[in-house]
Amino acid sequence: MDAARLTARIRSANPWAVDLGITLLVQAAVTIPFVVDRPAGQPPATWDSYALTSLMVLPLVWRRKAPVAVVFAVMLAGLLYKLTLDGPGQPLPYSGLIAVYTVAELSSARERLGIAALTFTAVFPSVALNSGEARELLFTLLVFGAAFAFGRLAYTRKAYTAAVEDRAAQLERANRIEAEQATARERARIAREMHDILSHAVSIMIVQAEAGPVAVRAAPERAEAAFDAISETGRDAMVQLRRLLGVLREDATSGTAHEPSEPRKPQPALDGLPGLVKRVAGSGLKVGYETTGPARPLPLDTEATVYRIVQEALTNVVKHAAARAVSVRLAYGTDALHITVTDDGRGPAQVPGTTTGHGLIGIRERAAAHGGTARTGAGPGGQGFEVVVRIPLVISPVEVGS
Repeated sequence: MDAARLTARIRSANPWAVDLGITLLVQAAVTIPFVVDRPAGQPPATWDSYALTSLMVLPLVWRRKAPVAVVFAVMLAGLLYKLTLDGPGQPLPYSGLIAVYTVAELSSARERLGIAALTFTAVFPSVALNSGEARELLFTLLVFGAAFAFGRLAYTRKAYTAAVEDRAAQLERANRIEAEQATARERARIAREMHDILSHAVSIMIVQAEAGPVAVRAAPERAEAAFDAISETGRDAMVQLRRLLGVLREDATSGTAHEPSEPRKPQPALDGLPGLVKRVAGSGLKVGYETTGPARPLPLDTEATVYRIVQEALTNVVKHAAARAVSVRLAYGTDALHITVTDDGRGPAQVPGTTTGHGLIGIRERAAAHGGTARTGAGPGGQGFEVVVRIPLVISPVEVGS
């Protein structure tokens, strides 16, 4: 087992078990002078002296719960040992070092300073009662200073680790929230796409199907054209749905296609508007289409948005307006593209759903996604219904220079 795993297991262990293990380890260390052969003239290793030595070790079991009290208990036991018995000495003051280390790591600043001052003061009489040599004094000050410094380093390391873990937890929460928001946005986008595709296609097909029986009796050639329009609209809707579902399938399988799929086709663009207008006109509605101002190339996502906005506006006319004519106008300005769809139908007062329908909400959302705005309401003179959308245009450096 490597050091990292061992450290991790120790951190996750029960604190009482860790402290008990440290106490037993120190007890084993202080027992060594009592069991090895001693030179002649050295104080004898008695059971009384061993019991007092163990009394200095025993408080370490409670070092985390009461670190300051443990320091005092170790000091008092050591003082009692020195004044009453002259047993075997220890190469290092193990219990005192661990007690000072614990105070430096776990106690408050006031307690740390108090214990540090007390320990520094107690070293001098302790050394005087033992050998009184300067070498022992310097060594004792050094080891207790090192124990205090290591305790502060352990505190700093734990604080840094806690800060890093907290930061990682915050980033995880932020990433999760961002992923949930991205999922919600993608669901809304897919819902708009599905609504635009199905609503437009089904509306055109319903109008053509309703007109078909009448045309069969009055003008068979018009009935044939109506059925052709239904077929063409259905095929177009199926192609777009397959494309959309194909994207979803690829996303769900991380780009790995488990089944053969049709080649992905580009999103609808402005050059598809004449075909859209022609399909809508096939339902018997008179549709006008014009562009004004100097046309310019637009980003693909902007072109797709313009197409979908016009498509949804025309779908609403077919479904709700009972109009005879509708006009679509794209006006290129210096900094924005204005889309206007106006019909001569019943208007918002007589048509339910023309202010809160999902289609109009989708138009507003699409415009807002590009920093634009959408306005819907009665047409000129209070007649019919009008959709006006403004989408800002990015001016290229070439246009600025010209």
